[in-house]
Amino acid sequence: MRTTDVARESGYSAQQVRDLERLGVIPAARRSGNGYRSYTPLHVRALRAYRALATATGSVEARRLLAELRTATVTEAASAVDEVHARLARERAEVLRAQRALEGIRAEEAGGDDDFMTITQLAQALGVRSSTLRFWEEEGLVRPERVTTLRARRYGLAAIRAARVVVALRAGGYGIPAVREVMGALDGADGLEDARRILRERLDRIAARSVALLRAGTDLAAVVDATRGTPEPPA
Repeated sequence: MRTTDVARESGYSAQQVRDLERLGVIPAARRSGNGYRSYTPLHVRALRAYRALATATGSVEARRLLAELRTATVTEAASAVDEVHARLARERAEVLRAQRALEGIRAEEAGGDDDFMTITQLAQALGVRSSTLRFWEEEGLVRPERVTTLRARRYGLAAIRAARVVVALRAGGYGIPAVREVMGALDGADGLEDARRILRERLDRIAARSVALLRAGTDLAAVVDATRGTPEPPA
């Protein structure tokens, strides 16, 4: 197959095909006596796998994974792909956990505000360091009260609820700016609904990445099989 043939079959431009070959995403093409590249259907499958993997994991991770799969054993290859699935499942679980935390906020809104925790107590309850809570305070994510002449921090129900949401979002892979967006939404009139929308959109993106990983499956299998001389199934 010529470069243009591979480009047409894979959906990439001819220059992108050459660039991805240079980056090691696909095996090096054979060169004819006049220097022209000669590709095989396996290159097309590797490119299709890369496109789907890049959607699922990001381009840098996709390049690393494809390079590993070309030299991996079946067990190693299966483990590497399973880990991507597991990572997506963990991200999904953490976003669902954050959603439950938001629902907990609504359920507790009618409650009183007489229960307080110290920074040490809250850190232990959440499984984070006290310094983490202080950092979140500096970032405006969690706002404790200040009491006594020593200005000690005291966390009421509102601050405890906010801290629970921050923990869930951070564990789900949210950076501080994204967490700040969610926490800022909580302060508005439609705060809870805005926060729910943000989390729903996150779940939709994770679902799209999961589907992309599933779509890569047969092409990834062809790449792995090729390293052991297993006959390649039709594309």
